[in-house]
Amino acid sequence: MIAVIIPTRNAAATLPATLAALETGRNLIGEIIISDAGSTDGTPSLAPGRLITGPASRGGQIRAGIAASGAATLLILHADCQLPKNWPGLIRPALADPNLACYFRLRFDSDAKAARILERITALRCAVLKLPYGDQALLVSRSLLDSVGGYPDLPLMEDVALARKLRSRLRPLPGYILTSAEKYRRHGWLRRPLKNLCLLTLYFAGVSPKKLKNFYG
Repeated sequence: MIAVIIPTRNAAATLPATLAALETGRNLIGEIIISDAGSTDGTPSLAPGRLITGPASRGGQIRAGIAASGAATLLILHADCQLPKNWPGLIRPALADPNLACYFRLRFDSDAKAARILERITALRCAVLKLPYGDQALLVSRSLLDSVGGYPDLPLMEDVALARKLRSRLRPLPGYILTSAEKYRRHGWLRRPLKNLCLLTLYFAGVSPKKLKNFYG
């Protein structure tokens, strides 16, 4: 049985679809933990299982959710992402090897040509740099996570920091996770990726995630 950990902050518009997509794997799920950071839009009332609350910090929220669970295997999922219907079959082979961490391939919920381009760039980034982001979900055993120091308690770049630690253990799953493109539609299909790239470059250059968070938005 696995625990699904979902960090939230004002995610009432997207969380229901994220939870609905989990239903095909209910027999694999031991618990769903919503780790909320002070939502004011009713998000906590949507929690189907355990709800924990704390300060806004996605890495810290995920870490707190993991600490609240006793499961040996964790599925870390963003609140604006939907797993494919056949996700239980896709992850079963991965469950047999606790020394691997697995992520899904990315699809945006948009028909824009720019979405397809970004999907290909994401695939290339994962293949070459071994750097999946949090919106691709992460299936990882507690033992493997503990061996690299646990989930990073960072307000930003927590997924990047963990991916760098898990680099040789990361494997893609054959299915595609559907991720919201709202930030790209709102901020621009070119502007948002360039901003993300700038933040990533600054992080690799040593700028602290706390400082970067102020620019992320």
